[in-house]
Amino acid sequence: METRFDELLEFPCYQTFKVLGVAHERLPEDVVACLQLLAPDDYNPSIRPSTKGNYHSVSIDVRVTSKEHMESVYIELGKLELVRMVL
Repeated sequence: METRFDELLEFPCYQTFKVLGVAHERLPEDVVACLQLLAPDDYNPSIRPSTKGNYHSVSIDVRVTSKEHMESVYIELGKLELVRMVL
């Protein structure tokens, strides 16, 4: 993954990740479980349904410690079964 996070951000910092996925009750649980492995913390995700209700957007603040850590969060969240996109 070729990013410039290290040029744009000062680590450690909190970054809001927006995870777009299938509207399923397990989506926020899966996101938090994944984050607990990568950056253990007490998470309080914000969930918004899409207009038609087919998808949910899960916004969550994560403390990232480096460019590589941030990239790994994007990669691992993107691997989740219910996730369609990570912003």
